[in-house]
Amino acid sequence: MAIGKQPDVADDVGDEGTDSIFAEINITPLTDVFLVMVIIFMVSALAVQVERQEEKKQEQKKAETEEVAQRSGIKINLPSGQAQEIDPSKASLVLEIPISGDIVIGGKAMPDATVDNVFRAAFARDKNTQVVLKADKGVAHGRVVNLMERAKQVGLTRLAIGTAGG
Repeated sequence: MAIGKQPDVADDVGDEGTDSIFAEINITPLTDVFLVMVIIFMVSALAVQVERQEEKKQEQKKAETEEVAQRSGIKINLPSGQAQEIDPSKASLVLEIPISGDIVIGGKAMPDATVDNVFRAAFARDKNTQVVLKADKGVAHGRVVNLMERAKQVGLTRLAIGTAGG
């Protein structure tokens, strides 16, 4: 607020001591604050939108994995784990090992005897093929080690154990 004469009142020579009070509001700081708040809301809305898109992508991936598991007809309870040491850009051979029954490779159940042929074909395609073993929690340790050794004998040395990631 400013104290002083009102600008529209004419100066009278005799009214020297009668200064009146007038109020003047400066709205510049108020406008600045509102503009800063608008910018903050816009940025936070974009951040929320990106976060929602990431959540949708994760839900979509989860739904796709569940759909693949339902199509394959086997249920595998993977142990939990966080480490990621495989390169997703390279060729991978994913083996799903249920507690009992045939090993599933690429959605197709295969008897244990034909797995060596699959290993050889993968090695012939790409010598750096990664073998990812997704074994159920209840699968005997010896069965998984046996598959790992057979992959190594063919020449596939990049081995990984698939986990549930959490």
